[in-house]
Amino acid sequence: MSDSRQVYGLHAAGEILDRYPLVVKELLLLRGRTDRRLAALREKAADIGVPCRELERSELDALTSGKHQGAIAIVSDDAPALDERGLLELLETRGDKAFLLILDSITDPRNLGACLRSADAAGVDAAVIPANKSVRVNATVRKVASGAAETVPVVAVTNLARFLDRLKQTGIWVAGAAEDAPATIFDQDLTGPIALVLGSEGKGIRRLVREKCDYLVAIPMGGSLRSLNVSVAAGICLFEVVRQRRALSDEIPRLRAE
Repeated sequence: MSDSRQVYGLHAAGEILDRYPLVVKELLLLRGRTDRRLAALREKAADIGVPCRELERSELDALTSGKHQGAIAIVSDDAPALDERGLLELLETRGDKAFLLILDSITDPRNLGACLRSADAAGVDAAVIPANKSVRVNATVRKVASGAAETVPVVAVTNLARFLDRLKQTGIWVAGAAEDAPATIFDQDLTGPIALVLGSEGKGIRRLVREKCDYLVAIPMGGSLRSLNVSVAAGICLFEVVRQRRALSDEIPRLRAE
């Protein structure tokens, strides 16, 4: 049983049970643990008909090198997938909440996995990668993502620049991260439907993709280095969107009350 077919951790296992129950073959739980979070997972599995089996900690430890927290979901090989057309149809239903992470030419599987983990935590609808010149989801990506590769659809598109045009036609703003951008990520309004574009550490966003962005933003750097690891940059950018959206939703009730 390999890590490429496992989703481990309380949050990740719960997410895949919620969002993609049909791909979960079995739920493995720590024997003797009776706290609320594990009990909720056990109940959720029972409600949707997923078999649940209890194992000793040593048995769970032997199945995965990750921090399983007492929960491992075994998933089938036919993991959920979206194609370009399906993604565009999904985004139409999301309206102002549409939220995409676009990764241009990321070749390190560890970076892709870490980006997917941040994308899951931020609640993005999907991650988009080019079909060529990019690492695809493999066992290393899945392991680093700690379950996010199963909860965040990864859509490979043939022509990324053309896909950005289609996004903009649906009313989604495209923001590219670039170290030479005139505005910082913290000064730009990110509360509407948005797609964040990040490129590889060495070359950044490719020229044609960069030209399709509605605007460029930078992460302000206070030290001697000019750039961050792409997965770190993705986390900062994604959660600035989350922060701004939450601030906006908190502000609306106060304005109405006044």
